[in-house]
Order: sequence, then C-alpha cells, then structure tokens
Amino acid sequence: MTIEFVLLVILLVVAIVVGIMLYKQRAKTQQSQEPVKTSGPADPFATTTETEGDPRGVKAGDMIDWGHERTWIRGSLRLSEGGAVWAEHFLEVEGGRRWLAVEEDPDLQLSLWAARPDLDLVPQGRSMEVEGTVYKLQEKGTGSYRSEGTTGLRPEGGLDYVDYEADDGSLLSFERFDHGSWEASTGKPIMPGTFTIYPGS
Repeated sequence: MTIEFVLLVILLVVAIVVGIMLYKQRAKTQQSQEPVKTSGPADPFATTTETEGDPRGVKAGDMIDWGHERTWIRGSLRLSEGGAVWAEHFLEVEGGRRWLAVEEDPDLQLSLWAARPDLDLVPQGRSMEVEGTVYKLQEKGTGSYRSEGTTGLRPEGGLDYVDYEADDGSLLSFERFDHGSWEASTGKPIMPGTFTIYPGS
C-alpha cells in the first residue's frame, strides 16, 4: 500500500465527512426557516403578536376587537358584479346599524360604515354635498348578493349601488336591494390591523 493511496483514502473520507456535515447544516437551516405548523383547535382569545386575522375570511359569528370595544358579526353580504367580489359584514352595536366592508381592488381595502336613515337623499349627479362636505362620484353599478346570517335581506338577490368620496377620504354610499328604496350610508376607510378578529365556532 503506497503513501499516495493512503492519502487518497484519507482525502475521500474527509470529503465525505465534510459533505455530510454541510448537508445536515443546510437541512437544519431550512427547517428553522419553515413556519411552525400547528394542528387542532386554537384558542381564539390567546394573546398573539403576529396577526390580527385575515379580514377576507370574516363571517357571521366572529368577534371583532377594536381595542376599546368588542362587537360581533351578525351577518354578511357576499356581493359580486362581473368579476369583482366584495363583502359587507353587519356588526352588533347599540344605537344604529354599522358594517365593515372588505374589498380587494386590487389591494385590500377596508371601510367602516354607518347607516344614515336621517338623510332623505337619493344619488344624483357627479357630486353631492352632505352636511357641508362635498362628495364626488367614484363608481356605480348593478350586481348580486348572497346573504349569510342576520342581514334583513333574502338569501340572495340583486343590488344597485352608487359610491362617492370626499377629498378628505370620507365616504358616501347609496345601496338599493331588490329594487327597493335607496339607503344612504357614510363611512371612512380603515387600515388593516385596526381591529383583531376572533373566529367564531
């Protein structure tokens, strides 16, 4: 057995050992980068610093924590017009009707609305002035809805809508369901993370 042969064997063994160590280190690094997967039910009231929940998945029975108050989703409308889809979620609140609108256009857009039965108005023109604020026409159309939970509407039907927006971001909307009367609402855009979602059962 020559010295060259012994050196070659030693080099091969060293190369194999180094290769195994590099493979294990790479596998360990990939494993630490993978998100931890949990299985089974999760506590919806557990404190978490990661996510406030996905607004696109909100449904009747979910609880919304605004930081200063908690409300429950009583019902939802799943709305569609052509290829566009969005949702309106009705909240359990005292002193009026409110809802959370969730839309991707193409980015996620959230807005909080209050019904305004005190406004005896119908949508007309390219701008409207309400309580000193001038709103400009943004879009209008006709679509369909599907009702979930408590909404006061049929399981499915049609709607017409007209949306206005003021320079300061304030929103004014008119909706008419199943060829009924126009309903006026005022709203404001809100940022994701403004509230925390606790899924219902």
